[in-house]
Amino acid sequence: MARLEAIVIGCSAGGPGALKTVLRALAPPLPLPVVVCSHSGESGTDLLVPLLARHARLPVREARERWPVQAGIIHLAPPGYHLLIERDRCFAYSVDAPVHYSRPSIDVLFESAAEAYGERLAGVMLTGASPDGAQGLARIRHAGGLAIVQDPAEALAPAMPQAALDQAGADHCLPLARIAPLLNELVHRE
Repeated sequence: MARLEAIVIGCSAGGPGALKTVLRALAPPLPLPVVVCSHSGESGTDLLVPLLARHARLPVREARERWPVQAGIIHLAPPGYHLLIERDRCFAYSVDAPVHYSRPSIDVLFESAAEAYGERLAGVMLTGASPDGAQGLARIRHAGGLAIVQDPAEALAPAMPQAALDQAGADHCLPLARIAPLLNELVHRE
C-alpha cells in the first residue's frame, strides 16, 4: 500500500458525536491533513469548529479558499459551499447545485481529493442519513485509495455508511472506536 498523504472524512446525522470519537483518538504529530465534510445546516462550522477543537488533539480550522491543505491540521468544509481540493493541493470553493440536497457535498470533496491524491488517500465514511459520499468513496477506491466505513449496525444513522458499502465497498468496515487506531497505524508506519 502507498504511503498516505491525506485523509478525508464524511458524515451527516450523528456526525458531530462520531467525529469527536475519531478526532480525539488521532495521535499527533500527524504528518498529513485531515479534511472533514459534515452536513451541518445553517450554523455550519461556527459551532462545529469549537466543538471539535475541544475534543481533538490537533488544530481544527474551517478550510479557506486558496489556502494550502496543511499537514497536522483538521480542516472543515464551510457551510454553503462545496469544498474541493485542487491538484496543487489548495482548497477551492464551488456554489454548484447541492448534491443529495447538500452543499457542502461529501461526494464533491471525495472526488476532488481522489484526483489530487490518488492512491495516497484514505476516505472515511461515518454515520449519516443520505447516500452522499458513496460515489466519492467509489472514486477514491477506483484511484487506488483506501476506503474505511463505519459499521452501519452501530451507526446512529446507518443509511450513509450502508450506501457507501453498497456502492463502493470498503477495505475496512469497523466499529467507530476502531477507526482512529487503524488510521494511526497506517499513518505512522513506514
